[in-house]
Amino acid sequence: MKMPAAPPRSLAYLRDLTPARVGLGRAGASLPTRALLDFTLDHARARDAVHAAFDVPALLAGVGNLGFQALGVSSRAVDRKDYLRRPDLGRQLDQASVQLLTDRGGSNACSPCDVAVVIGDGLSPKAIHAHAVLLLRDLAPRLAAAKIEICHVMVASGARVALGDEIGAILGARMVVMLIGERPGLSAPDSMGAYLTFAPKAGLTDADRNCVSNIHREGLSYDEAAFKIAWLIREGLARKVTGVALKDESGDGTSQRIAGNSAPV
Repeated sequence: MKMPAAPPRSLAYLRDLTPARVGLGRAGASLPTRALLDFTLDHARARDAVHAAFDVPALLAGVGNLGFQALGVSSRAVDRKDYLRRPDLGRQLDQASVQLLTDRGGSNACSPCDVAVVIGDGLSPKAIHAHAVLLLRDLAPRLAAAKIEICHVMVASGARVALGDEIGAILGARMVVMLIGERPGLSAPDSMGAYLTFAPKAGLTDADRNCVSNIHREGLSYDEAAFKIAWLIREGLARKVTGVALKDESGDGTSQRIAGNSAPV
């Protein structure tokens, strides 16, 4: 039986379905002026997101308003240029931060520590300023309902994803959750990702973590993201795994946005 042909769709209809650049048209061999200007503006916004200053005091205050006593730590990247040119330095704590966390872990009364949350600037400090505290606000009560305690919250400057592994290991956390600014795109310069790692330690790979990505106002909502992150934390702690061994089975009906091999920053 021959299937009926799909109805024709206009370019305007397709443009309404996606922020991607669809059917831009042309002027001779080039883009129309409006399309070119829009591209230039979005490119500038993405670059600005990468180079935005990271406001650690504001984040510490925001986290404090949620009832957590957060601390600021830093990677070995001494400035933004160093951070962008040497990704390896963003995966290692500087010596002062190592000492600070060693003292913090040794004096912590919560034993064992369930979860450490690390808020890192990553490749979009703008994303962290916009979303990190609001996501933590929605996540904390979900974990509390499951009797899972957030024992530490850290704000990390010059952070890459793997910096959370060293932080979690020093603090003795069973799981570390890294909230970090994702690589800005032309349609989303302020997207945040959440990376979860069970039994964090230096030297782990992307296969050992789960990622909930695309958290921003036009992407995954705070409520959806908090639901998925809480589910992964609960199941990860119960099964003692994260990464490729832990798949999203939360069954909340939203589109699947969790991938063990999401590109890290």
